[in-house]
Amino acid sequence: MSSDVPPRPRKATVRTFQEMKERGERITCLTAYDFLFARILEEAGIDLVLVGDSLGQVALGHDSTLPVTMDAMVHHSQAVRRGAPNTFLVADLPFMSYRTSREDALRNAGRFLQEAGAEGVKVEGGDEDACGTVEALVRSGIPVMGHLGLQPQSVHAVGGYRVQGRGRHAGDRMLAQARALEDAGCFSLVLELVPAELARRISSKLRIPTIGIGAGPHCDGQVLVLPDALGLNSGFTPRFLKRFAELDTMAKEGVGRFIQEVREGTFPGPEHSLEEED
Repeated sequence: MSSDVPPRPRKATVRTFQEMKERGERITCLTAYDFLFARILEEAGIDLVLVGDSLGQVALGHDSTLPVTMDAMVHHSQAVRRGAPNTFLVADLPFMSYRTSREDALRNAGRFLQEAGAEGVKVEGGDEDACGTVEALVRSGIPVMGHLGLQPQSVHAVGGYRVQGRGRHAGDRMLAQARALEDAGCFSLVLELVPAELARRISSKLRIPTIGIGAGPHCDGQVLVLPDALGLNSGFTPRFLKRFAELDTMAKEGVGRFIQEVREGTFPGPEHSLEEED
């Protein structure tokens, strides 16, 4: 039987992303926090879905990622897995879930693979302690995505949401941390709010792919927070963000029509009403 729907390629693996970098193919990544948006991303053909701890601000209404708990991350990761069962899924290890001890890091990262069916986890930082945690996770069979540049879990320590890596010394330090994370076993590296030239320099020096957000066009892939990219977060307008849709406006218009028709008595009409069976 023929079908107009092309067969979906097999789910990506860490090897897939390495091969994409070697071929010069850009990696696409977006965040998701629920079943419906995850399903949309998979049907659209996204390469990688990230359940980010940005859900603290975007989905839960906090002013930072810091209040996000492991239970909340697992809960949302499970929903995303159900919506995108055939897409490579990475989940953020939230604040204080992996810096307290190696045992905590292993236990919490393992929850994402066991309870939510994720393929990997993401950790922030590139210091010696972070690299040791990455090594321990990778030795246990857990793929790890690193994260340098702006690290939202350390926002208070760096004095706000600011570009990181400006100046030769800071750039050299970030490159050294990137190499250390690669050596520790990371399969990819997010670069957030990093000068474009520094991101190009890091990407050219690493064997593993880099995924940028506010890091210019030279990374091996790009990630955005999905509600931001779809225009649902109307008050968030950083320079690096491009809106690929304006769903905030469309949603308000739809809700407005619903309110109007209910008040006018035109909804529900006969076509929306059920009749008793004969």
